[in-house]
Amino acid sequence: MIQYKGVVFDINGTLLWDTGLHNQAWDIFLQRYGFSLTDQEKNEIIHGRNNQLIFPVIFHQEMSTKELEGYVSEKEAIYRELCVKKGIDFAPGAVDFIGFLKDNNVLCAVATASGKENVDFYCTHLHLDKLIDKRLIIFNDGSYRSKPDPHIFLAAIQEMGLKSRDVIIFEDSQAGIIAASRANPGKVIIVNSTGGNYDSFGFETITSFDQVNRNIFET
Repeated sequence: MIQYKGVVFDINGTLLWDTGLHNQAWDIFLQRYGFSLTDQEKNEIIHGRNNQLIFPVIFHQEMSTKELEGYVSEKEAIYRELCVKKGIDFAPGAVDFIGFLKDNNVLCAVATASGKENVDFYCTHLHLDKLIDKRLIIFNDGSYRSKPDPHIFLAAIQEMGLKSRDVIIFEDSQAGIIAASRANPGKVIIVNSTGGNYDSFGFETITSFDQVNRNIFET
């Protein structure tokens, strides 16, 4: 049996089951500007992708850096307000699973399309940096190509000092799953946090991190 040395997690919809909160934030934001998207359209256009690519598609126009930053800041502020108001926590079994990995010297990293403000929010409110070394929390700082490009996953794997084949990637979004597979890891595991149908991908799917086989890791 292959023994894996590292794990890379996506955050939104994977470590945090917050897809519903993001969808609500998008609905509030889009309504302000006279737009609307179905949840399926959000899955196809938005989830897993960098904000810098999303807004020009939604508004059907090119944007200056200042305009883009303003829209990103506005939407993500709505999302964080909803998190505080409605509550947010880690996915079922995630904290125990990360504890197991750390106890057994399996490296853990994050590769997320979220920006610095959201990552700082997760560290402040959920103490994400106590679970995962902040050096290994790789986020969208503008230097990584957006998923479905594997760039940010490969950066996380490189930061851990591992080879792709020694790593498992956990993802939930369509763009993220494609990016994960393109990084050529030893294994991709889909986290089904929304009750979606992922049969077309052909990867193992979980609804709780308690379902992950602990025997596949080096101990």
